[in-house]
Amino acid sequence: MEELNAVVQQVVQVSPIMKVFRIAPLGWELPDFKPGQFVAIGLPPSSEKCAEATDEPVEPDQEKLIKRAYSIASSNLSKDYVEFYITLVHSGALTPRLFNLNIGDKIWMGNKFVGMFTLDQIPSDQNIVLIGTGTGVAPYMSMLRSDALHRQGNIVVIHGAANSWDLGYSSELNLLQVLSPKFKYIPTITNPEREYVPWNGRTQFIQDIWDEGAIEKLWGFKPTAENTHVFLCGNPRMVQGMIDALEHEGFKEHTRKEIGQVHAEKFN
Repeated sequence: MEELNAVVQQVVQVSPIMKVFRIAPLGWELPDFKPGQFVAIGLPPSSEKCAEATDEPVEPDQEKLIKRAYSIASSNLSKDYVEFYITLVHSGALTPRLFNLNIGDKIWMGNKFVGMFTLDQIPSDQNIVLIGTGTGVAPYMSMLRSDALHRQGNIVVIHGAANSWDLGYSSELNLLQVLSPKFKYIPTITNPEREYVPWNGRTQFIQDIWDEGAIEKLWGFKPTAENTHVFLCGNPRMVQGMIDALEHEGFKEHTRKEIGQVHAEKFN
């Protein structure tokens, strides 16, 4: 079994089922990566699970680390640690073990940072719409913490979640909105009746926000395939629904074979 080559530097409980982990390499240097990429982390099957865990459908191989790939939330300017925003899957193999970790505990982290979900090929004067649900906001945090706000075009983040406490990074995104006139943040929740304090923000599904022209109202012009790229990360139904809606408006999905304006991260 591979050696645990990293250590948990920080754990922040965002909500009952969401945590932010900062993981630092032990005795090796993080490679360069592009904001929006992902990397694998892992733990041995013998690692204890958190109290909220339920039975796994399949018993893991006791001879191998349990590994999963997660989008990076930290800036690519930092070589000290990698940050991840992770949701607990109660019956999962890895996340119940991750959620039992404390600061100082060891973990395995890969050294290959991969993925095409990046801004580096998009001209600086193009506008960017970053749409995510739940922990799907993680790659956008990496982009914004790196160099995305130096772009010429406008940037907007639309982040959807069940409740306000699931809107991780909302304080940072609200602050960025104050500091950068080119950046806008649109949070929305779908279960306002469960809020402990009345929620005064949006309570729409993401596609409804797009369909009503909310971004056009912010920018003063309509986002089109000629002037805007759209990134999608999170709930697969949201991702596919937005792809379908955007294709009706003349946007094209970006693939390895064909250049387009809709970039979807489908593993989350």
